[in-house]
Amino acid sequence: MKRYITHDPWKIIEDKFHPEYQKISESLFSIGNGQMGQRANHEEGYLGETLQGSYLAGIYYPDKTRVGWWKNGYPEYFAKVLNSPNWINIDLVIDQHPFDLREWEILSFRRVLDMQNGMLQRTMQIQKDDVALLISAQRLCHYQEKDCGLLTYSIKPLKGNIELSMASSIEGDVRNSDANYDEDFWTAHTTSKIKSGLQLTCRTRKTDFQTTYSLASLFRKNETDLKPENIRTDRRIAHRCTCSLSQGEMLTLEKYVIVHSSLHEPPEIQAGKGEERLRQMVDQGIQLLFTTHKQVWRQKWAESDIQITGDVAAQQGIRFNIFQLHQTYSGDDPRLNIGPKGFTGEKYGGSTYWDTEAYCLPFYLSTAPTTVARNLLVYRYRHLEKAIENANKLGFDSGAALYPMVTMTGEECHNEWEITFEEIHRNGAIAHAIYYYEKYTGDNSYRVAEGAEVLVGIARFWAQRVHYSEPKQAYVIHGVTGPNEYEKM
Repeated sequence: MKRYITHDPWKIIEDKFHPEYQKISESLFSIGNGQMGQRANHEEGYLGETLQGSYLAGIYYPDKTRVGWWKNGYPEYFAKVLNSPNWINIDLVIDQHPFDLREWEILSFRRVLDMQNGMLQRTMQIQKDDVALLISAQRLCHYQEKDCGLLTYSIKPLKGNIELSMASSIEGDVRNSDANYDEDFWTAHTTSKIKSGLQLTCRTRKTDFQTTYSLASLFRKNETDLKPENIRTDRRIAHRCTCSLSQGEMLTLEKYVIVHSSLHEPPEIQAGKGEERLRQMVDQGIQLLFTTHKQVWRQKWAESDIQITGDVAAQQGIRFNIFQLHQTYSGDDPRLNIGPKGFTGEKYGGSTYWDTEAYCLPFYLSTAPTTVARNLLVYRYRHLEKAIENANKLGFDSGAALYPMVTMTGEECHNEWEITFEEIHRNGAIAHAIYYYEKYTGDNSYRVAEGAEVLVGIARFWAQRVHYSEPKQAYVIHGVTGPNEYEKM
C-alpha cells in the first residue's frame, strides 16, 4: 500500500507532489455526478506518467474481443465506457515556452478531494530561473445540473514578470489506452461558434452515440475582463487569452462546459439545447453554481454519512467509499448502472457486474429514496431478453435466462471461459436482490410487475443447469467457478 495520503476525516489530501504515484492519485482524486466523471488529471496537462480520462455514463464502444482461441458462446466484443473529449484542458505557454511541470522546481504542492462538498482542488508554487508562480485550480461535475462541468483556474507571478498565453480548450482527439486494436473510438468531429461560446460535436464508431460539448471561458486579469480569441481545429475548440503579468498580478479563468449525449438528448437538438444551457449557467455565475452543488452534497451526507470516532483513517476510508458510490451512481436513470471502478479509470471497462446486486444495492436501500434501488432492479428487467439470448447461445431453452458477467446492454461481453460461463452465482445475486429489496422496503410492486419474469427466467436456468447424481442420490451442479474466480467445482 502506498501511504502518501494525509489522514483527514473529510478530505483526501496529497500535500507533496509524487510523480511516481501520479496515476494512482488521478484515480483517488476522481470526481463525478452519476452522469459524467473524470480522473484527476492536471488541467494544464502533464508530460510525465499519466492516464487522461473523462467518461460519460452509458456511452460505450464494443471493442472487438482479442483472444488466442475461441469457445462456443464467446462474445464478439468487450463493452467499454469511452475515454471522452477532455473538457478540463488548459494549454499554458509562458514566455513562449509550452508549460511542462517537469521543468519547474516545485516549492509546494497540495491536491485535495473535498468529499463533503464534492470538489477537487489543487494549488502549487513553482519556480524556474527568476520566476516563481502560484497556480490554483478547482473543479467539479455539478451534482444538480448534471450536464454541467465547472472549473476555475488562476496563475499569479510571485516573483518576476511573464508573458502568458492561456487556452481553455476541449480536446476531442482522445483514445482509450486499453483499446484492443489501437482503434479510434470517436469519429466525425465538427466544431462551431455559438453566441455564448464554442461547440464540439463528435460521434462514436459502431454505436453511433453523438455528444456535443458547449464551452464558455471567462478571463479576468485582476478586476478587468479580457476578451479571448476563438480557436477551432478539426478536433479541438479553445478560447485563448494572451497577456503580460507583472509580479502580484493574476489571470483567472472561469470555465463552463455543457455536455449532451444522445443517451439523454436527441442529436438534432443538442446544439440548440447546449447553447441554451450554457447561457443559463453563465448567467447564474460560477459562485452560485458552486453553492448549489455543495448544498446537494451536504444533503447526500445528511442521508448517508457513517461516523467513526477515534480512528481518522477509518473515518476517511468509509467516507471515501460512500463518496465513490454517490458520484458513480445517482439512481435517476434506469439505463445506467455501477461500473466497478466508477469514473476512476478504464479498468473493467465501466461495465456492469453482479457486484451491483450483491454489494451496492443494500447501500442505496439504506441511504436513498426507494426509486434509486428500484432502478437498479429495473435495469436487469430491461435486459431479460438479452439474458435469455445469453443462455440460448450455451444450449439452454424454454426461456432460461443467464444474466451476463459483464455487460452494457444485457449481452454478455466477458471473454474468460471459467468466469463467463461457469461463475454463475450472478443469477443468484440478482434473485437475492429482488428478495432483499422487497424484504427491506415492504414494496412488492416490482416483483408483481416485472421481477416475477426475471425470477422465472433464472429458475428455468437453474432447472436445466442441474443434473441428478446416482452415486450421491441428489441433484448437483458441476463445472462452477466460485466468486473468487479461481476455484472450480
